Amino acid sequence: MAQPLMPKATAVWLVENTSLTFEQIADFCDLHALEVQGIADDEVAIGIQGLDPIVRNQLTREEIDRCAEDPAARLKLAEQDLPKPLKRTKGPRYTPVAKRQDKPDGVSWLLRHHPELKNSQIARLIGTTKNTIEAVRERTHWNSSNIRPRDPVLLGLCNQGDLNQTVEKARRAAERAGITLPKPPELEPEAPTGTDYNPYVLPD
Repeated sequence: MAQPLMPKATAVWLVENTSLTFEQIADFCDLHALEVQGIADDEVAIGIQGLDPIVRNQLTREEIDRCAEDPAARLKLAEQDLPKPLKRTKGPRYTPVAKRQDKPDGVSWLLRHHPELKNSQIARLIGTTKNTIEAVRERTHWNSSNIRPRDPVLLGLCNQGDLNQTVEKARRAAERAGITLPKPPELEPEAPTGTDYNPYVLPD
């Protein structure tokens, strides 16, 4: 059952301004009847200013009068005609400004440790753009010299559950396509001296 805003303050007002029973007030405000009795005896909610539910459009005078005449009746919260808040649609993950500078580091870590991930998956996972991902991959990012591969979970850019789910999905897709995934860089032998080695580029 929906409750009124500030139920205890509403109960204070109903106790002081109506002839409703303690049970009716308790039921409406989701309180115990003894708690409402304590309000009436000035033992509970001392110092709380009563909140008029009629002014707040949570009750009508007619509803109060109806229940005052019938102790067995129960108050019904007035229907609100205020628009309900819209549910947030799926879209790019919001990242606090303070963490946005960490995104290239998170992208670098994902490219290094999970080459099976598509750019679109990385973009959704940590809320970045495909252009940024390609710039990190090709080392053309404006801040390439300062980018350090760091776990995006530890950076707070995504959670471990989303990362695991995305990686598992990408691995299944690679297996269906018959693609052999390279070993993580830390397990690969070092690139021979003099070669242009880029761990972010999948082998042909």
